[in-house]
Amino acid sequence: QVQLVESGGGLVQAGGSLRLSCAASGSIFGFNVMGWYRQAPGKQRELVATITGGGSTNYADSVKGRFTISRDNDKNTVSLQLNSLKPEDTAVYYCNVHLALVNRIYWGQGTQVTVSS
Repeated sequence: QVQLVESGGGLVQAGGSLRLSCAASGSIFGFNVMGWYRQAPGKQRELVATITGGGSTNYADSVKGRFTISRDNDKNTVSLQLNSLKPEDTAVYYCNVHLALVNRIYWGQGTQVTVSS
């Protein structure tokens, strides 16, 4: 079992920055991918960024060049640096981890990011 706890959300003006962090407890083993997703009101949850244990990253086109994902494998943490924020980035941001060996996905409880214009 894996538990994920996010932190770092909040209210920021357009053009500002935030840093989200996610701490995973439990057994993170084998090939795994950690990532951030977001869900805005009335919309489906969408991919923001993912990162493998080896550091390979993938970003949604809408955040490329503005957001940076990183992870610390020793501490089982994943972070998301959000720069040049736009009102359309407003959403609940969720951390997740996919354990490939057992094909299980775990989610955090989410953290609210609100960007005012």
